[in-house]
Amino acid sequence: MALTETENGLSGGEEGESDVIVNTCVLGGFSESSETRALLSSLPEVHGAAATSESTTQRFLVIMNRYQEQPHLLDPHLEWMMDILLDFVRSEQSPPSLVHMSFRFLYIICKVRGHKIFLQLLPHEVADVQPVLDLLSRQDPKDSETWETRYMLLLWLSMTCLIPFDLSRLDGNLESDGSKPREPIMDRILEIAKSYLVVSDTPRDAASVLVSKFMTRPDVKQKRLGDFLDWSLTTISQTNVQSMRDIMVLDGALQSLAKLFKHGKRNDLLQYAPTILQCLEKKHLFESSQAMLRKLGVKLIQRLGLTFLKPRLASWRYQRGSRSLAANLSMSQPTTATDAVTPEAETQEQEEDYDIPEEVETVIEYLLVGLKDKETIVRWSAAKGIGRVTGRLPKELADDVVESVMDCFSFQETDNAWHGGCLALAELGRRGLLLPSRLPDVVPLIIKSLTYEEKRGACSVGSNVRDAACYVCWSFARAYEPKELEPFVSQIASALLITAVFDRNVNCRRAASAAFQENVGRQGTFPHGIDILTAADYYAVGNLNNCYLNISVYIASFPEYTKAIIDHLVVMKINHWDGVIRELATKALHNMTPQAPDYMATTVLPQLLPVAVGMDLHGRHGAILACAEITHALYKLGVQTNRSVVDIVSPECVDALKNIHMTVSEPSRVNLLGFGGELMRPAVCGLIEKLSLSKMPFKNDSVITGWQWLIDDTIKTLYLISSGAKDSMMFAVVSALSALCEEYYQVQPGQADSQMQDVLVSQYIEGLKSPQMLTRCGSALALGCLPQFMIHNKLKQILQGLQQMCAVSQREGNFTEARRDAVTAISQVCVKAGVCAQGSPDSVVCSENVAEVYGTLLESINDFTTDSRGDVGAWVREAAMTSLMDVTTLVAASAPDILSPDIVKCLMCCLAQQAAEKIDRYRAHAGKILLCLLHSTEPAIPHIPHKEELLAIFPVETTTSLNWNAPSQAFQYITQLLGLPQYQYHTLLGVTVSVGGITESTVHFSSQSLFDYLKGIQSNSAALTQFGDTLLRIFKDNLRNDRVSIPFLKMLNQMLANSCFEIFTTQENHQFCVDLLTLCKEFKKSKDISKLRGCIAVFCGLIQFPGEVRKKVLSQLLILLCHSFPVLRKTTASEMYEMLLTYDDVVDPEVLDDVMTLLSDTNWLDDLNTVRSQRNQLCDLLGVARPQVVVKVTIKLTFIIASLPYWLYLIITTLFHQQKAVI
Repeated sequence: MALTETENGLSGGEEGESDVIVNTCVLGGFSESSETRALLSSLPEVHGAAATSESTTQRFLVIMNRYQEQPHLLDPHLEWMMDILLDFVRSEQSPPSLVHMSFRFLYIICKVRGHKIFLQLLPHEVADVQPVLDLLSRQDPKDSETWETRYMLLLWLSMTCLIPFDLSRLDGNLESDGSKPREPIMDRILEIAKSYLVVSDTPRDAASVLVSKFMTRPDVKQKRLGDFLDWSLTTISQTNVQSMRDIMVLDGALQSLAKLFKHGKRNDLLQYAPTILQCLEKKHLFESSQAMLRKLGVKLIQRLGLTFLKPRLASWRYQRGSRSLAANLSMSQPTTATDAVTPEAETQEQEEDYDIPEEVETVIEYLLVGLKDKETIVRWSAAKGIGRVTGRLPKELADDVVESVMDCFSFQETDNAWHGGCLALAELGRRGLLLPSRLPDVVPLIIKSLTYEEKRGACSVGSNVRDAACYVCWSFARAYEPKELEPFVSQIASALLITAVFDRNVNCRRAASAAFQENVGRQGTFPHGIDILTAADYYAVGNLNNCYLNISVYIASFPEYTKAIIDHLVVMKINHWDGVIRELATKALHNMTPQAPDYMATTVLPQLLPVAVGMDLHGRHGAILACAEITHALYKLGVQTNRSVVDIVSPECVDALKNIHMTVSEPSRVNLLGFGGELMRPAVCGLIEKLSLSKMPFKNDSVITGWQWLIDDTIKTLYLISSGAKDSMMFAVVSALSALCEEYYQVQPGQADSQMQDVLVSQYIEGLKSPQMLTRCGSALALGCLPQFMIHNKLKQILQGLQQMCAVSQREGNFTEARRDAVTAISQVCVKAGVCAQGSPDSVVCSENVAEVYGTLLESINDFTTDSRGDVGAWVREAAMTSLMDVTTLVAASAPDILSPDIVKCLMCCLAQQAAEKIDRYRAHAGKILLCLLHSTEPAIPHIPHKEELLAIFPVETTTSLNWNAPSQAFQYITQLLGLPQYQYHTLLGVTVSVGGITESTVHFSSQSLFDYLKGIQSNSAALTQFGDTLLRIFKDNLRNDRVSIPFLKMLNQMLANSCFEIFTTQENHQFCVDLLTLCKEFKKSKDISKLRGCIAVFCGLIQFPGEVRKKVLSQLLILLCHSFPVLRKTTASEMYEMLLTYDDVVDPEVLDDVMTLLSDTNWLDDLNTVRSQRNQLCDLLGVARPQVVVKVTIKLTFIIASLPYWLYLIITTLFHQQKAVI
């Protein structure tokens, strides 16, 4: 009973997001260690050349990037990699390029593993300080090629400066030999750090690490800390946030201060904190347009706040107990071991004295403002700051902070505030700072956040809020004992599952699934947690259709979640701004109806009916569809218990359902126009379909007339609908009409209402003549969807209308989509009418009309109409192939005698041609149908030509193993049909277009398969002659068809170049060669450059055949050397040059050099008179008569001359006859 993804007609993806499931490759170790060692060892050989150094670097990057998600696998190998590279750096023989390349490789490793881990491995002995400092001093801060060197040297220096000796001991004698005294190492390091804090590239980050470690040394902080902080504050004060250069400077200063206050001791920095805070307040960083500056401002302010407060663990915080699963399992008495430490348990402890400076209030205020910042990185930093600072506050003040955070969850606030509030609550909960007494206030806010969404223009905001709310639920699972969350389990579980299956964003669905899983594992109190997790895991929730149509139904089968899920769909998703979500929600309600039929009939349906006629367009659209789906689901349930819908649904609801159409479409029909009409028409058509299928008691009711009017009006006005909604609307209209006829237009079972039958059939046949293409499409599909009793006694009229429309529109080359739908309708009508050999042609397919049906379909399979959109005829061909299979299967099963051998032969030959065509999709479609008919046994298709040979070529396993979409597989099978006489013409016709096409893979594999076939018949003169005759017949039949003739010339050129007709060179003036030359000469008057270029190539290939053919070919090529198009003259000369290199017996060796020189040295793009003299020299050298100039007189000029005076006429005609005649 449940609707599947196929039935609902929606794709599995989502608008604006990809639901592709990525299988992450989990690595087990550093498998490329040997290759990496070889790469690092090869640096002395490759560093000098740009190409080799770049390729080596790129390969190393590829290897390292594989471990971005599992960098810990590199840990056992970091030391030897670093040793190899540092040896190059330390060696005095290493040139600068090798040193820089070594540092580049060190940076790549550091980037993957992270500088915090990597720093610990860098050498940090006393002997390293001076060399590193000297090497860094020699670097050019402005060199953009060596920034990795400076970055790594700064990190290395930050480690070497941690040596436990006073830096003054390294200075030695500061007096130099007669020059100015040397600068102390402490000052040198500080100056380097300052200089790199103001650069604009990545070394700025490393410089801030250096400052944080260097300035916290005991000797440095005594002598230089105050000066450095003064320099930093001066730098911050003097910068202009509107200048990009100053922004970089400000970034470095803030970064260094934030790290300094992170790593420094509180007692050393406390005296400077108020001054720095005042400086930041004056700078108004939160008003800056740069997100990074605002983030650094938040980081620094929170570090200042931590400096103001003494480091302590708040005694009032909530502690769950042991967080380690292994520790819990090892306890002999786990119940007491994991008891939570609650505030009540701390009442006997003596309250500590808290000294809270006034500046803390300012810090918290700034952090709360940061929670509402427009950038996520700022909000996340502020949230962590709130958690850290609150942990050092007394309980009362901390509760005030929590209250302020909760103020973010106001509908007057933006989505940014909601997101920041969720992050802050998660941090507070994770740290035990959100006491259980606050949960009754917090949980409702989190529940609201899990479904938070606000419409903004054509899209919505709030996915980050929902994702953060899932993080809050995840953190709560780890923070609280089950007994604390037990009162809220039902709310949290329902909200998480609703987000996991109904959220529009795949990231939110997966986050909710992960949070639910964490709660099931940590809390153990979520109802049916394990069962639900099995169905709604990380991968299962990746597909939106699967979530709505399958997973949600399974979850709703548990009573604890049924009503919550249904209510969410009704309240939140039926009126959703995204139409896909609305439609999926209605399908989900249909599938959930069996879980709560009474609730649906007595509560949900009455709740939806007022919305269905309300003012909100989206709500109206979703509610109409939902009412239709629920009603149909209730009908299906009633069938199982022998009850009708009216026995399940109240009379008021039945009347309301009947009146929806009247309410929606009556008021000036304004709801059916414009964008509203694009939603309302398919929705009401869906309602008509479902109510008809539900057998609602509306027969002979006036509402049926209104329904029929809506269907007919929609078909007539389809051309007014935007292109994106046309297909779905047409599908809805056709489905509604079919169900309406089936239920309400039968006088008796199987007998149509003759009046409605006449009206509808005549109306839709007349619609086939409409000047609007979409009206024709709708009318054709409407005829195709009519039930069998509506077709009875009208089949001949219907088929004639459809056939006439196909013939006329194909002849005129327009209404392609209408022909496609008409072809589909023909097969639908025939299948519904049935087959009877001796039946009436007005009621069934019989011996009298079967030829007409096949004639139309076979003509449609050769529809190659093109327009600005490309090969639009392919739509008709695809529909024709499908229709031919349906009709043939039907006729073969019921009356195989009326299938004549000619019909079957034409059918199979046309399918063979389509199976050799160039477009993958249509080739695959034809190939599958060809094999389906060939291997059909029930029924078996009679009169298939060469059936035994076909079965040998296409054994039964090819129906599943052969991939027709792949040219590499398809053409090696289809070209074998060239050996079957009855298939040769059509197969070669299809192969011609593929071999002469432009798609590289198709051209390659089709030509390869064709040449393999030709090689196989080289020794069979009769087979090759027959092939040549077929080739000429195709050429002759398609001389004026550019779709075939141009690819034919390309294919013929390849055949001649590959000596496929070498057997004909032994006989002078072979008839094949003569006929081929004659046909090629038909193109000499063409103005199509591509066609003429193809002819030139073929002429040059024909030169291999001796006798009179060769002379005529040379004559044609020499004429083309003086063609009016310069590009063709140049092409001809180039082709002739290559021809003479290939076939050295064409020209007398004595004049060959002169001929080649003339062809190569002449500028064939010059004016015609200059070129003609060179061409005539070639004629003399080759022994070919010179072509003579044609004097062309147009008809218009003849009339002008005839109207002149007689004496003038005589003079002109005399001069004309004195001109040389052309040969």
